[in-house]
Amino acid sequence: MSLIPSFFGSRRTNILDPFSLEIWDPFKDFPFSSESQSSGSGENSALVNTRVDWKETPEAHVFKADLPGLKKEEVKVEVEDDRVLQISGERKMEKEEKKETWHRVERSSGKFLRRFRLPENAKMDQVKAAMENGVLTVTVPKVEVKKPDVKSIEISG
Repeated sequence: MSLIPSFFGSRRTNILDPFSLEIWDPFKDFPFSSESQSSGSGENSALVNTRVDWKETPEAHVFKADLPGLKKEEVKVEVEDDRVLQISGERKMEKEEKKETWHRVERSSGKFLRRFRLPENAKMDQVKAAMENGVLTVTVPKVEVKKPDVKSIEISG
């Protein structure tokens, strides 16, 4: 066994190899039905792992978060300590299934919280947020910085 992982060669599948590229799942052979793993729990785990993109343009700082299935009432955008933008959300789901001989209620929930310390050029009193098709867009305008006049000086000599 090599001590240096090979990133270009064949993929290793040895569970005892610390550089193996395969992740061992101890429950993969258990007989869980796909019904018991509802799509709601997958959606909630995706919510917990929400990623937020931060892009700086010449006019503003723009944050985008993909929050599929979330309503705007389930999302909060707040400003803390005059410079910290906080984006949070929570989803609670309940799925009920009734048959003749049994009754099942499945509940799941997920939360996320992201904080961003913004630079001094952010206009924190003009933050705008919009949610469209499950994508939250938060726009924080920037203070206009006046560029100094630059004059070219001719070199004599």
